[in-house]
Amino acid sequence: VGRERRIVTSLAGLTDGECPQRLADKGLLLKTGPFTVEVRSDIEGFIRLLRQFYGQFPVVEAPAVADFHVRVLRPVGIRRWWRPQVQLLLDGQSPFQPFQLSHAFPLFEWGLNWGIAMQAHQYLMLHSAAVERAGKVMLLPAWPGCGKSTLCAALVSRGWRLFSDEFGLLRIKDGQLVPLPRPTPLKNKSIDVIRDFAPTAEIGPAFHGTRKGTVAHLRTPDASVAQAHIPAPPGWLVFPRYQAGAPLNLKAISQPQAFLKLTNNSFNYRLLGLQGFQAVTQLVRHCDRYILSYSDLDEAIDMLNRLADA
Repeated sequence: VGRERRIVTSLAGLTDGECPQRLADKGLLLKTGPFTVEVRSDIEGFIRLLRQFYGQFPVVEAPAVADFHVRVLRPVGIRRWWRPQVQLLLDGQSPFQPFQLSHAFPLFEWGLNWGIAMQAHQYLMLHSAAVERAGKVMLLPAWPGCGKSTLCAALVSRGWRLFSDEFGLLRIKDGQLVPLPRPTPLKNKSIDVIRDFAPTAEIGPAFHGTRKGTVAHLRTPDASVAQAHIPAPPGWLVFPRYQAGAPLNLKAISQPQAFLKLTNNSFNYRLLGLQGFQAVTQLVRHCDRYILSYSDLDEAIDMLNRLADA
């Protein structure tokens, strides 16, 4: 445990033969933000998408301590061949029922999200997108259906640094936000919205019929991965709310309003007790706080750019 981890290459730096061999044998240690994830699988389609969406991510050489051990495998029995399925094991346990085999990659993403939400209590974890501009982070806390992922993807396509689409990881000791850049899952209508908004964005295959509808993943910008070790202080709390046909409206809210909204968008606020209360209190005191209603992405991004630049 006392020996230092040594980052020697990226996933894309492994050869076409070496990568699947190591994944099927003892696994690979992927560095994603502050976490090291041991991944094992022999499923060809999953390995191909892992290389596509995590190719620029660092691979850590053993000896190293993994925060999560993830296996993506076919279950034993008839489901290995008839209507084939895929199973995810996280630290030896199976948090989800098996998915159909073609959905191995979204299963991996959701499983890793679940593991972080259940275990990473060294942070205050907010259910929030997080993007950085000019050295400060804008948090976009929201529940599904509010347009969080769409707005996050659009901001990143216009030059904001991706911290995370799913987690605002607040370091309790100093109030800094820690990056966790990973592929952004776009759902249903958001897929075509981002394809039209950012034609050069690399969006993977659409997975139809998942438990969240149709899902496709947006590749993380290389620059965001390269800066994944650089935290930043929070600057803005913006609670987004997409409403079809609604005029753009950015409304300032009070500290108590923001406090209640944040605690309702946290994975572990109550679990942290006094530490959670103090962390959220400092966050709302140090940030400008708004509710953003929008229907047009260009208008919303122009507004948020001006807010950040001011």
